[in-house]
Amino acid sequence: MEAEKRKILRSLTIPLILLIVMWLVKLIEWQFHAAFYSYGISPLTTRGLVGVFAAPFLHSDFSHLASNSVPFLFLAAMLYYFYREAASTVLVLSWLFTGVLVWLMARQSVHIGASGVVYALATFHFVSGLIRRNPGLMAVSLLITFLYGGMVWGIFPQFFPGQNISWESHLSGIVSGLIAAVWFRGEGPQRVEYQWDDEEDPFFGEEEKQGL
Repeated sequence: MEAEKRKILRSLTIPLILLIVMWLVKLIEWQFHAAFYSYGISPLTTRGLVGVFAAPFLHSDFSHLASNSVPFLFLAAMLYYFYREAASTVLVLSWLFTGVLVWLMARQSVHIGASGVVYALATFHFVSGLIRRNPGLMAVSLLITFLYGGMVWGIFPQFFPGQNISWESHLSGIVSGLIAAVWFRGEGPQRVEYQWDDEEDPFFGEEEKQGL
């Protein structure tokens, strides 16, 4: 039990630190009446490259940040729980690759928020469970489907008429998560291989078993 508690706490450490930074940035903006959105991703501009790293730390308002906080913490913590050895690599690559795709292909605007990373992590968990066919990870895939299945609509701009929502970040996150799941398919829990006992059945003689 103690070992499990330590594992859970370790899984929460890095995701919680990142989430605290997100909230500190927003609190600094609020306290000093500042606006850091210009450091988001501006596609195909040199200045916008800063946003590849910085955009997930920036949010339009507290409501935007709150909507990303719980799923980010939950999905990132599960990443460190199930894939401890590769978790940081998966998180960094998903974070940066999502940002690069937005920088390359998104419409001309400033894209901010952690939703792209959330989509990447959700996709990674879902696809990883399907690939590995591990009971625990399959359960996680089902949980992701139940909790975040509706996220798939976030990649269609027609569902957000008049709303300033970066569906490009969502789509880029799905692509990044899919690539990461396939690329790191050898990491973490694998498919359970069942071994059957080959000993002689004590209730039947050898000749009787051959006649069944």
